[in-house]
Amino acid sequence: MKILVTNDDGIYSPGLLALAEAARELGEVHIFAPHVEQSSMGHAITHARPLAAVRTKIAGFEAWRVDGTPADCVTLGSSRVEGADLVLSGINLGMNLGNGMWHSGTLAGAKQAALLGIQGVALSAPVPDDEKRLLRLRTALLEALDAVVGDPGLPLVNVNLPFEPRGLRFTRQSVRHYDGAIVAAKHPHGRPIYWIVAEPIEDVEEDTDRFAVQCGYVSITPLRLDLTDYAALERVRKAAVRSAPR
Repeated sequence: MKILVTNDDGIYSPGLLALAEAARELGEVHIFAPHVEQSSMGHAITHARPLAAVRTKIAGFEAWRVDGTPADCVTLGSSRVEGADLVLSGINLGMNLGNGMWHSGTLAGAKQAALLGIQGVALSAPVPDDEKRLLRLRTALLEALDAVVGDPGLPLVNVNLPFEPRGLRFTRQSVRHYDGAIVAAKHPHGRPIYWIVAEPIEDVEEDTDRFAVQCGYVSITPLRLDLTDYAALERVRKAAVRSAPR
């Protein structure tokens, strides 16, 4: 199996190395990752300039350091590695739960894989106080991958791994509304600056990714590229038929 590994924390992130080390048990690992942090970039792609890619050695891995986004890295990697079977994006330093999926560069790497017809799996964990904690997630990480890799019905998957996990749970995305506010402040140089502050309105629902992680389980959430709200589509279509002139 040929595996592309990317992330959004940058090519020298300890999370990337921990993921590559674990992925080596599954197949041939090829690393294509951003040369600097690209967190919260979402599914941005670079189209107004060429990409530069520099071959880099990372703890025994041949890697490519790309001056682009996670989606760029996957696109470039899939063109350079013929017959790639799987894209793993992560391990992100910080969870990607619920609404955070919308702007996650980590998930964007996996989404780009799915768009290219390659299974994509995004993986995230809390920010560690000790990098060795990421290495101790190896067993749970491999168990999660064993549950999804190669399943044609799971083209895109989001995985969140708490430290000291109790097991695996298949979950849905937590969708919560937020009470947002802008807090004005002043930069030391005198410029006005603004903090975006948001607090969730609803409680966490039990069958969601966020609830599973809060209870100590690895959350595995199957996703899809089609964002169509089919219930709403059916409703408005029926309403249009009823209101059409006869």
